[in-house]
Amino acid sequence: MSLDTPIVSTVAPQQPAKKRKKEIPTWIGSVTLLVLFLGGWEFYVREFNVSKLILPAPSLVIEAWYASLWLPSTWYHTWITALETMLGFFFAMVFGVALGAMLGKSPRLEKMLNPFIVATQVVPKVALVPLFVVWFGFGITSKVVIAAVLAFFPIMLNTALGVKSVERGYREVLASLNASRLQKITQLEFPSALPYILTGMEMGVVLSIIGAVVGEYLGGSEGLGNLAVKEMNSYNTTALFAVIMHLSALGFVFYAIVVGLRRFLIPWHESAQVKK
Repeated sequence: MSLDTPIVSTVAPQQPAKKRKKEIPTWIGSVTLLVLFLGGWEFYVREFNVSKLILPAPSLVIEAWYASLWLPSTWYHTWITALETMLGFFFAMVFGVALGAMLGKSPRLEKMLNPFIVATQVVPKVALVPLFVVWFGFGITSKVVIAAVLAFFPIMLNTALGVKSVERGYREVLASLNASRLQKITQLEFPSALPYILTGMEMGVVLSIIGAVVGEYLGGSEGLGNLAVKEMNSYNTTALFAVIMHLSALGFVFYAIVVGLRRFLIPWHESAQVKK
């Protein structure tokens, strides 16, 4: 090719960037699905004349739930269930994180305790509820123990997995910098394990409220679980559904708090960067 030959560019001309379509927020989809579900439920009950004793219409359930919000007894039982859940979750978190960290740091200890962990995992926890009631009575203690036992294992297992997931290269970097043991824990191991711990907490807080309610089903005279049993025994299905709705709202509040902790404590992590 001579110097007089014109140079032809083979690069295709840039096309104007297309405007990105605005994505519909996910919460709109969630609300739409909820409305469709309630609408289908309402239509089914009205169209086929289903008895309120079997399945009340959602409009009646919402009305009963709204009326119960003005009763002091509802909030008293809510406080009892919330207290049992928080105490059980607190003890599960303390002992679960501590034991999980030890298992994650000591493979020998993990192998030694693994048969016992598996044995306790395969036993249905709900089957132990009557035993806890016998041991700890019908008061709040048995409910806290049940809530703690149910929430303990996911927190412990996720903590152990988080501690073991720290990359060897990061450990070697800190070792080359002569980092102290405390610096390794606070600057590497704990931040790396925190996403896993929070995942275990998200599962644990849901299981803790389940444990508290199941304990209230079988013994005691307080809490939303006991209130649900009373409504069931009186064949007031609408009020029973209202209690279930109230329990769902309470569980959602606890779960939302833990999810909020994730976004507050680890905003840098991919799991906390959720698109709306």
